[in-house]
Amino acid sequence: MANRKRKNQILFCVTDEEKQMIQEKMKSLGTTNMGAYLRKMAIDGYIIKVDYSEQRKLAAEVNKIGVNINQICKRINSTERIYAEDISELKSRMEDVWQLLKSKL
Repeated sequence: MANRKRKNQILFCVTDEEKQMIQEKMKSLGTTNMGAYLRKMAIDGYIIKVDYSEQRKLAAEVNKIGVNINQICKRINSTERIYAEDISELKSRMEDVWQLLKSKL
């Protein structure tokens, strides 16, 4: 305990309803550390949680398209020939990327 960074303790009491409200807010933020949550709220007064789920979905889709483009490029490099279908496929995949990006903006 001598090596603790935070040596000062602050105690306060809450009702059952207040405790439940605090726990619900913590749950909505995805945190289980009450000390860290209460400290952050006491110091800053607010916590902002950013939802990156849409960006993750978009990144996954762009990655899938990138894998397809890489497969086409590998085939072109291995055969040393570029076919009109390959160029058409690459353009189509790039258009898919642009459409995904446009739909999210």
